[in-house]
Amino acid sequence: MQSLVELFRNRNTPRGKAPGSVILLCVSIASFTGCGNSLYALRASAASVKLEEAREAGAQQRAPYEYTLAEEHLNKAMSEAAEADYGDAFNLANAAYDYADQAVQRCEQAQPRAPSAKEPAE
Repeated sequence: MQSLVELFRNRNTPRGKAPGSVILLCVSIASFTGCGNSLYALRASAASVKLEEAREAGAQQRAPYEYTLAEEHLNKAMSEAAEADYGDAFNLANAAYDYADQAVQRCEQAQPRAPSAKEPAE
């Protein structure tokens, strides 16, 4: 029996080149049919990195609301993943990332602007 890629190679494309849409379809099917934990893991990792970035920017003092929401959403995402509820875990990790990103943005806005060389110092 020929694989899906081999069938498409024989019918639609020159030998040795699989169409990009077939590869995308295969990857999509694989990611949605039991790989929820990997999707969660990727998003939770990104949220964790963004939360650390917020911590380094001083978000605990400058954006405590957003920082706390990010931290709590990430903790709940880990709890849901431990119970193998990867759909909710992914959504919570996504929310954690968004809140951490908002915290970083607030910290960047709160930082005082350094005087430029053209402005006279007071």
